[in-house]
Amino acid sequence: MTDGTTGSASLPTRVGELPPSAKLVAKTLEYEGELTQAQIAEETMLPGRTARHALTLLEEEDVVASRISFMDARQRIYTLDPEQGE
Repeated sequence: MTDGTTGSASLPTRVGELPPSAKLVAKTLEYEGELTQAQIAEETMLPGRTARHALTLLEEEDVVASRISFMDARQRIYTLDPEQGE
């Protein structure tokens, strides 16, 4: 804990302060790329509410970016923020 790098070197150190569910969601997005909330819940095996809360925390920390899906405007597509490594 001396250097603050509890997670992956490519994820910002502020992710280390978040709950395990948020870390799992961030790591899943790092590996899978763009996913909807339902896909994130399925990939991580987290309940939908837990996945949504993790995404909210990650968005507040500017780790995750979201956009509206062109295929279904009711859904949002989540991805790691390309500027999150700065």
